Amino acid sequence: MIFPATTAIFAGLLALVYLGLSGWVIGARVSENVLFGDGGDTAVLKRIRSHANFIEYVPLALILIGLLEAGGGGHGLVQGLLVALLVGRILHPIGMFAAPNSPRQFACRGGGILLTLAVLGIAAIALLLRAG
Repeated sequence: MIFPATTAIFAGLLALVYLGLSGWVIGARVSENVLFGDGGDTAVLKRIRSHANFIEYVPLALILIGLLEAGGGGHGLVQGLLVALLVGRILHPIGMFAAPNSPRQFACRGGGILLTLAVLGIAAIALLLRAG
């Protein structure tokens, strides 16, 4: 096994995105005086769900890709998966604040989650093929 350096770099970048989302949630909580939950505020809820959605998907994706890289998976595949994950996770919160059923909502929110799910699926299959 080798150290998954490419995954490590992207893990650092994704951690910075996560910190940004955390600050975004904290800012909404402070400005709306919401200590717990969303306080019934839709905008606060959207920020919380964007933050939560990130942490629900990113760790597993990084584990799969890191294992793939450490097991000798192709650099192009690893890098492509990581770029897609980063782009998807940046697009998703943008789409959360788009008008309902708008092209921006479909492109950003829908595109963000589709990219993330594709990364998980491709990484899982590639890892299974390498280990099998």
